[in-house]
Amino acid sequence: MSEFIIDIQDLRKTFKRVKKKEGFLGTLQSLWSRETELVHSVDGIDLQVRKGEIRGLIGPNGAGKSTTIKMMSGILHPSGGSIDIMGFTPWKERERFVLHLGVLFGQKSQLWWDLPPIDTFSLNKEMYKIPDAKYKERLGYFRELLDIERVIHQPVRSLSLGERMKCEIVCALLHEPELIFLDEPTIGLDIVSKDTIRQSIRQMNKDFQTTFIITTHDLADLENLCDRVTIINKGSVVFDDTMGRLGAYFTNRKLVDIKFAEPVDESLLAPYTVSAYSPLTAQIEIDLTERDIKQVAYEILERFPVIDINISNIPIEEVIKHIYQA
Repeated sequence: MSEFIIDIQDLRKTFKRVKKKEGFLGTLQSLWSRETELVHSVDGIDLQVRKGEIRGLIGPNGAGKSTTIKMMSGILHPSGGSIDIMGFTPWKERERFVLHLGVLFGQKSQLWWDLPPIDTFSLNKEMYKIPDAKYKERLGYFRELLDIERVIHQPVRSLSLGERMKCEIVCALLHEPELIFLDEPTIGLDIVSKDTIRQSIRQMNKDFQTTFIITTHDLADLENLCDRVTIINKGSVVFDDTMGRLGAYFTNRKLVDIKFAEPVDESLLAPYTVSAYSPLTAQIEIDLTERDIKQVAYEILERFPVIDINISNIPIEEVIKHIYQA
């Protein structure tokens, strides 16, 4: 048996797209004869995920991550390559495969708007053929973990977004799946609700060794949840490593934020790489392979009327942005 719960090799997906001709004449011509071109949405992705791992899967819009998720869940048939998830080939054995899979989309609800969540839970119990004792046990677990006793008997339309998201989690995990796809699980939530959802995901991962694949644009989700992160861009994997290694990607660079006591002309900062400037503030980026950070700080304090200086690492957002643009 493979050590990986997900083992993807050389995954590819190609779509045919009609080439749009310019102008009114081109539009008329396309009515009789259409030229098509091949679009490689996913182009040779390799991905391995171990059981119990929380993996971040991110990329810019149009990178191919949604297409990858659809192939992993069996919705799309790949053009090439192989997918082995828990011993299943998703698009060939979909009916059996989905019994082991949970899915939560932050912008698509499983809940019925005019019904209380408990009715949806009962429906899922029948769909997944969950035994009565197991259903009672699982529902009790989620009632305590997510503190939803007060809300599950109220119509969904009367619940806050955070309360609805808690109930969506129950829908996705009630049948005790081994693998969960979470798409934007904290989108639109306030800070307290986001923290509650993240803590709950961590606890479920610890209690049941559930494997989570999380796609998100909220980098705090990655930092607070994920053991590893895979970055997809232009249909290919461009980074696949731990969150620590992602942060270390720019450990040889530092940011220096400076606040001046009086206006300073930007031309005086020419010896440095300036990433942000106003007459009373500036941010410079230091390459530690070329300059000593202590020496740079000393120079700045000597040359300028400084009232505050702060040295920090490159934010994770900038690291990922750099990888996207590479």
